Amino acid sequence: MTPEATSEPAATTAAATAGPGPAEGSGSETGPAARKGPEQRVTRQRRAVSAALDELDDFVSTQELHRVLHDRGESVSLATTYRILQSMADDGLVDVLRNGDNEAVYRRCAVEHHHHHLLCRNCGRAVEIEAPAVEQWAVRIAAEHGFTDAAHTVEIYGLCPDCRASTVAS
Repeated sequence: MTPEATSEPAATTAAATAGPGPAEGSGSETGPAARKGPEQRVTRQRRAVSAALDELDDFVSTQELHRVLHDRGESVSLATTYRILQSMADDGLVDVLRNGDNEAVYRRCAVEHHHHHLLCRNCGRAVEIEAPAVEQWAVRIAAEHGFTDAAHTVEIYGLCPDCRASTVAS
């Protein structure tokens, strides 16, 4: 699974600009501040999805996450997994990208504020990066064209050190 340069329009922008709030840093969704959107029940299925995301390092598709849940003995339907992930993306609890098959992939990010990703084209490894120059550039470009309240996502693609080393060794 290799994320590509296309992003999911609404959810990606909301997820990338919002980031998890203070209660989400641990990934726990049991506290009252765990949800940013409309109040929803914290169900067994939602806790299972949240816990699985906490343990995964890279972006994962809904089907891949559903397989992980199934392998752990969790009974969460694929449709419920889709709904929970979309809800978490809408609330800024996970970041969303589109992979090469235009499939949404999700990951709980470690940082609690707006950030970008450096992504390996080969293995899908993601590194969260700060980019103050990009932030300043985006504000300036938007203002030059009369735009306000602008949001953006930036994903940088390349080969991670491990994949580069295995390519050179081959």
